[in-house]
Amino acid sequence: MIKVKNISKKMGWKSILKNCNMTIPIGKIIGIIGENGSGKTTLLKTMAGILHPSSGTVSLDSNIKDRSQIIAYSPDNEYFYSYFSVQELINFYQSQYDDFQLEKAKDLLNFFQLDSNEKIQYLSKGQLGRVKITVTLAREAPILLLDEPLAGLDPMVKSKIIQGIIQFIDLNYQTVILTTHELLEIESLLDEVVIMKEGTIIDQKDVEEIREVNGQSVQEWLENNYSVQ
Repeated sequence: MIKVKNISKKMGWKSILKNCNMTIPIGKIIGIIGENGSGKTTLLKTMAGILHPSSGTVSLDSNIKDRSQIIAYSPDNEYFYSYFSVQELINFYQSQYDDFQLEKAKDLLNFFQLDSNEKIQYLSKGQLGRVKITVTLAREAPILLLDEPLAGLDPMVKSKIIQGIIQFIDLNYQTVILTTHELLEIESLLDEVVIMKEGTIIDQKDVEEIREVNGQSVQEWLENNYSVQ
């Protein structure tokens, strides 16, 4: 279980996160949704240990203190060395993370139809998106944090990435938390959704409950929550 308790984050005089609380069960795919500037990326970075909260705590069910060894984090920006080939990038990840599975990485390259000899600098945006997912899913980390994994990609690439997430994660021991604006494409993948607005978490609910009890799609539920806040 992952517990975010009273997390706040200030940058200068600006409050980016304000008293955020949520509990994430193991073995689920969780979507963090909300408008631009609502704090989704900052919350993910705080959970990954990249940013330190101004107050509050993130608790993980693990005795490992180095959070990078149990969390596979994929940011929304491009962060690879451009002079690496895809294979050199995979070799680098293998050198950094004990849980990186080389055979799984090869399977992902085949699945995403990526050339391991291609240089990062020559890849299209869609290919870069697939490479980011490849090196993230190739890890056996119990927690995967994906920041906008579908942003700016064409529909065919989005569909392939969603298929890859379904095929290459094991929800018996892994948990996926992702931020997204792509609700229509990704709603069927999600077990729970968390809404953020103006730096705080305003609701968290099971997707099936939203559909069956509320009688709404996740998009309708999001819009309704924003309208009453």
